[in-house]
Amino acid sequence: MMRSGGILKWAALVLVFFLAVFLAFQLLEINMDFNLGNVFGSVPVEEVPTRLDRYKCGLSKPCPEGHFSFKMASGAASVVGPKICLEDNVLMSGVKNNVGRGINIALVNGKTGDLIKTDYFDMWAGDVNTLITFLKTIEEGTVVMMATFDDSASKLNDESKKMIGELGSSSISTLGFRDNWIFVGGKGIKTKSPFEQHIKNNADTNKYEGWPEVLEMEGCIPQRQE
Repeated sequence: MMRSGGILKWAALVLVFFLAVFLAFQLLEINMDFNLGNVFGSVPVEEVPTRLDRYKCGLSKPCPEGHFSFKMASGAASVVGPKICLEDNVLMSGVKNNVGRGINIALVNGKTGDLIKTDYFDMWAGDVNTLITFLKTIEEGTVVMMATFDDSASKLNDESKKMIGELGSSSISTLGFRDNWIFVGGKGIKTKSPFEQHIKNNADTNKYEGWPEVLEMEGCIPQRQE
């Protein structure tokens, strides 16, 4: 009996010792290459991605080859300016300090995606003829990206609306005071552009007092091949 009791005490002490050593190494985060899965059988562990894929301009999915990725937003009331991004390059934004009240326009080479120029035209207190002169300089094959900020329609006339309509816009003829509008078209386009959004200024539905909600749009612009 004494011998059996001594063996049990000795076994208990050994077990406590190894348990203490194991816990000590765990606390010290020392890798002992001790894996219970090796004893009780391997347990498959599902690998978790360490990061989400990011696409150009923050698009939800990548564009196919031969297309330019773009994302843009209209201005927010009269506080936050519009933003235009193409191929991961921010062309216009408040941070770049190149946006303003009215219609903001970025011209892009339809073959290379290179920025040609940017400008904005105040359609509340400005002169619509400066916009018309600018539109007349746009060359064939140019991608035209437009976004509104605050008011962009008060000074628009039939000539300017017709010229923007020829770039592929369907909504320019109904653009009104403080409407929000974003549009991507092109000089020489043969059909109406699929890249356009327009929301009316309406006191009953406006998100901000006196202004509608911000418009956002993303997509893939076919690269000009000719």
